[in-house]
Amino acid sequence: MIKKSTGLEPRGFHWVIKDRLAVSERIGGYGFQHRRVRREEEIVWLQDHGINSVLSLLGANQNLTAYESAGMAFFSYPVETDLEPEDAVPAFQAVARSLEAHNAVVLVHRDTIDDTLAGLLAGYLIHAGMLDDPILATDVIQRILGRAIGPEGRRLIPAS
Repeated sequence: MIKKSTGLEPRGFHWVIKDRLAVSERIGGYGFQHRRVRREEEIVWLQDHGINSVLSLLGANQNLTAYESAGMAFFSYPVETDLEPEDAVPAFQAVARSLEAHNAVVLVHRDTIDDTLAGLLAGYLIHAGMLDDPILATDVIQRILGRAIGPEGRRLIPAS
């Protein structure tokens, strides 16, 4: 039997590691586009798809109360758009910490899926030892996201 999903799929949602690590734009939208009802519907959709934790790479704890009210774990690691490559390792470690719980299924987000986020995801695959080739990691994330990673993101991917 096919399970019917409720809620609203977050913009840009993709599985990076199936049923373990996902990515999307900020839940509910960002800036003037943010809507409380949309945020609530997206949280319902995430929960229906097994997401039980959120790692926000934003500078503030937007949506913290909504995630906690929904019973989701919340992690925050602010990442600037102009992140230097040597400062990427703590971001990789933040992803790893958010995945530490045995049953953690994590959504990582920024306002949008930009080069910085794409580069961090590819870099995390190298950092975690899932891949050892930065070219392959770049290709994998580009295929998952359906977009190229520009130079700002590529410079965050460790050589291995």
